Amino acid sequence: MKNFLLVLLSLYCINVHAGINKWVDEQGRVHYSDQPPPSVVKSKKLGSTAKENNPSETGDTTEPGNAAESGNSDEPKTIAEREADLRKKQKADKEAAEKAAKEKASKEANKDSCDRAQLNLKALQGEMRIMDLNAQGEQVYLDDEQRKQRIAKVQEEISKNCK
Repeated sequence: MKNFLLVLLSLYCINVHAGINKWVDEQGRVHYSDQPPPSVVKSKKLGSTAKENNPSETGDTTEPGNAAESGNSDEPKTIAEREADLRKKQKADKEAAEKAAKEKASKEANKDSCDRAQLNLKALQGEMRIMDLNAQGEQVYLDDEQRKQRIAKVQEEISKNCK
């Protein structure tokens, strides 16, 4: 009877060392199993007591066979390598933020230019007489031909800046 209990206890202990895998299928359902998932999905090993390189300990959710494909080596990165990666990421983030800020400033400048040109066009097309300064700094009124030329110039500017 003691031998039977010893065998039964040893069989029970074998299952304790089995790892539990977690993965999400195409429909978004989460699966937990002691069997490895299909090779097409990323998995995470949970509750393993084995002394192997466990993806859940390193934070890597790819399978060990896919390490070469994903660019990860089998050996963990040193602190200097991780710090260099962090600096590269920070530099790339900073450059992306600067580029976005430049694009935003450019869009705002184009919008302001567009708004000014549209206001100028409304003023030129209105009934009021338009006054301008000549080369000597004297105020002169625009005649109809000069007004048409300015309207054409402003419409060209609007077509270029207002998109």
